[in-house]
Order: sequence, then C-alpha cells, then structure tokens
Amino acid sequence: MTNPAPHLGATPSADQLAELYRYLHAHPELSFAEEATAEVIAGSLSAMGYEVHTGIGRTGVVGLLTRGEGSTVLVRADIDGLPVAEQTGLEYASTARGIDPNGNDVAVMHACGHDMHITCLLGAAAQLATDQSWAGTVMIVAQPAEEVGAGAKAMIADGIYERFASPDVVLGQHVGPIPAGMIGLHPGPAFAAYDALKVTLHGKGGHGSRPEACVDPVVMAAAIIMRLQTVVSREVAASDIAVVTVGTVHAGTKVNIIPDTAELEISVRTFDTAVRDQVLAAINRIIVAEAQAAGAPRDPEIVFTDSFPLLANDPAGCARTEQAFTTALGPGRVIDPGSVTGSEDVGFFATAAGVPCVYWILGGADPTLFAGASTPEEMIRVMAGIPSNHSPLYAPVIEPTISVGVAALVTAAKEWLGAV
Repeated sequence: MTNPAPHLGATPSADQLAELYRYLHAHPELSFAEEATAEVIAGSLSAMGYEVHTGIGRTGVVGLLTRGEGSTVLVRADIDGLPVAEQTGLEYASTARGIDPNGNDVAVMHACGHDMHITCLLGAAAQLATDQSWAGTVMIVAQPAEEVGAGAKAMIADGIYERFASPDVVLGQHVGPIPAGMIGLHPGPAFAAYDALKVTLHGKGGHGSRPEACVDPVVMAAAIIMRLQTVVSREVAASDIAVVTVGTVHAGTKVNIIPDTAELEISVRTFDTAVRDQVLAAINRIIVAEAQAAGAPRDPEIVFTDSFPLLANDPAGCARTEQAFTTALGPGRVIDPGSVTGSEDVGFFATAAGVPCVYWILGGADPTLFAGASTPEEMIRVMAGIPSNHSPLYAPVIEPTISVGVAALVTAAKEWLGAV
C-alpha cells in the first residue's frame, strides 16, 4: 500500500466508513498475503478498545471485548481479494498486483466484496464497543484466505478457540447482487459444498503439421470439457442441484507444436452427499473414457486440490435472527434467497465449536435496477443481467449497503448476547 491506511477511531462516521471501504477496494491483497489489510483491521479494533491478536492462521485478526457474564458471539468477515483485473472504471478501482501461488504476477481485485465485509465488520465492532446494553463477549474474527478455502481451517488449527474464546454462535454475512437494503437469509443448506479438481491429460507431442504421429491432449481436453456439460443436464435429477465448471484450461507453448499434456481445473458444487458422489464419479468416468478413446499413452491424473463442506444455517437460529432483523430494519427487508450455489468456509468455525451458524446475504446491488420486480422470479431475472461476485465489473453500491450491513451485524450480535 502506497498511501497511508485509514484507521477507524472509536466512533467512526458514515463518511469515514465509506472512505475506509474505498481505500480497501483500491488496495486488495491475495489469500494469506493480507498483511496490510490485517494491520488496518487490528489498528482500528485497538482504537475501539478491543483486545487484539494478530497473525492468527498466518494473517488473521481476532478482537475480543468482554462485558460481564453472557454468551460469546463470533462475528466473522473474510478479508482476501482475487486474482482479477478490475474493469469497473471507478475512481477508486484497484490497480494492485500480487504474486499468486504459482509465482505469477497477477492483477488483484476485491471482486467478491470482502472489502465491504471488512468495512461492515469494523463499523459493527465500533457500535458494539460503545453500546452499553449488552453483556457477554464479542469475538471479532477477520479471516484470511476464504477464496482458497483455507483461512478458517488455518485459524482453527492455530488454536483460536483454545487461545482466546469458544463461541456460542457464529454470525456473518456476504454481500451479493440482491437489492441494497435487503437481507437474504435461508435456513438449512445455505451455501454449496465445494470440490476442486486438477486434471492432467497425457498425450504424445509433436509437430503441428503431423497430428497423425501424435496424440493431441488439446483435442482430448476439448472433448472432456464438452462431455462434462452433460453431467448435470443428463445425469442429475431436476429435483437436485449441482454445478460443474471447468475454470481453467492450460496447454501448449507454440502454435505449431502439439503438446505432451493439457491441464484442466474443475469446480463442483453440490448440496447432497449422494449427489456429490454421483457427480464426482461421472466426472472421473468421462475423463478416463475420453483419454482411452483418444489413445492416451498414460492414464489421466485427477487430484483433489480443495474441498469444503456444505454450509448449513441453523433453522432455529435463523428464525431468531430474522425476527431481530425485522424488528430493527422494518418489515419486508428480509427475504429467503434459497440455497446459494457459491461456497463458503465460515461453516468450519461453527462445526469446530459445535455451535449454530447463521450466515446471510447482504444486498449490495443498486435498488433502482429492481424497480418493478415484485416477485422472486423477476428479481432473479434482474440479477442475471448485472455484474455479480467474481466479475471484473463487480462493485456494490456504498450506501445503503454499509449502513444496513453494519446494522445487521449489530442486530444479530445483540440478539445472541445477554442484556445488561
């Protein structure tokens, strides 16, 4: 970071929160490289009166504030950016660069809204620090490396609960393309289970002018990619949900050379163990069969590179929190968005502690875009036409996203904390 980082004081104004958001958006950092981001968070929490611990799970931050006897409420936000080149054209757009795990220099962007998560977390932490109506312990967790599914596990392995406190509930939110000012809360299976696979296809390289002397792994990869599109459309029941995406394809070094290998990276999202097993078996079958059909000299290598489970919201906890949202924000502000096919590792915190998880969608899209959309189906159609998370064009509106995000975290935390 080249400019001085803004640290929030004990009672930040709306303008200061917006300034912090714009700064964080312009200065993202990749997973497990969030040193400067963590310093901003730690400095702000310290100024608010929290007991602050840094370097948890490498670059995570924990802030503790205890006020008498009561529940311990963990309020979490993720803090890493993505290797995406921003195209929003915003005055505060990111021009940051970073080094990815493969040693490549890449553009970095907060394309998933984690800058908004941090801003709302710190705004809520400030309000909770000055609010004298609650008792118990607020446990602020700024988690690294959500985008690679490793940050929550790293903080848990680093002894977050043994060293500091064990929570009675895990709370958090994720900004998304529903209208700003709205909250999306779904009980039960809320975010999909996630599996990532790396596939190496083996061919026989040679000159591009003599394909008959080669086994072309590029053609093999193309056949596999197309065949994988039938897994969900032709093998998964319409009543079930699954998503299979080939996210990367790498092969070759020169236009007139047929390479020896090609690599694919595949992501799988499911909500049911049986469906997961079915989809993964189908993927394996297709890859092996296509390689054999192409006359591959070696079997393909299929390696799991990442995996984390379904995020299930506690139904009773959701009902309790939804009522608190309605009381605080007004009627009609909470909707059920259904199960989200994106994935989240926040559930590890709840599972490790054996406590309920309540995790919701924070609306971040311009509300005027939804004018006239009065049904869930109409809202979905509008959402399909606007930039969403992981897009180089994604940028939540600053307000009312921040103010509602802060209010939601404060409201949920106080619902689970004891009253003085």
